[in-house]
Amino acid sequence: MADRTFAKFTFFKLDPAWHRRDAGQRAEDKREFLAACEDFAQDRSLRAYSTVGTRGDTDLMLLSQSPVLDDLHTFHVVLAQSGLARWATVPHSYLAMTKRSPYSESDARAEICTSDRRYLFVYPFWKRREWYRKDEAERQRIMAEHIEIGRRYPEITINTAYSFGLDDQEFVVSFEADDASEFLDLVQELRSSESSAYTLRDTPIFTCVAMSLPRALDA
Repeated sequence: MADRTFAKFTFFKLDPAWHRRDAGQRAEDKREFLAACEDFAQDRSLRAYSTVGTRGDTDLMLLSQSPVLDDLHTFHVVLAQSGLARWATVPHSYLAMTKRSPYSESDARAEICTSDRRYLFVYPFWKRREWYRKDEAERQRIMAEHIEIGRRYPEITINTAYSFGLDDQEFVVSFEADDASEFLDLVQELRSSESSAYTLRDTPIFTCVAMSLPRALDA
């Protein structure tokens, strides 16, 4: 298995006019979309999440992963030709890659967001340029506090993927949790950490409900 994997977070918003189509046409649109996803997922990771009720500008998020960037390109070309995609826009889209953190002794996971937890909280992230001018020991000291706060919430899995040179953001951060209130408490506590002073931007934030792709499409 590759030690680095590309991760693509793709958010879709359905045209309200699609809901007024004939039920048979809507079923066929979903079938084409689902078929494209099932073909990709035969030997690659694909997770589906609904954002209905948690965001006004998106309805569905797909997290597709592959060690080969061209796989993601081909998948999204095929997906765009499906009936449902012709009625959708992509208001947000983030590309990143997994790799080992310079601040942790843990090995990088080949894939991210693989648990069965109920929610995934996702946001793009930028550091202030002053952060990168600090020496390595100072950055390590500051991040040690950040990591320690995260360890106080063992039921939340933190995933950091890197976007330097691949997309506009520097990172895509995603948290897997079963309790949304625990994630709220974690983020509030992180606001008071020293590392927070070096955050340039960490929005938009997406609260995503994990479910099977057929369920997400029905939603």
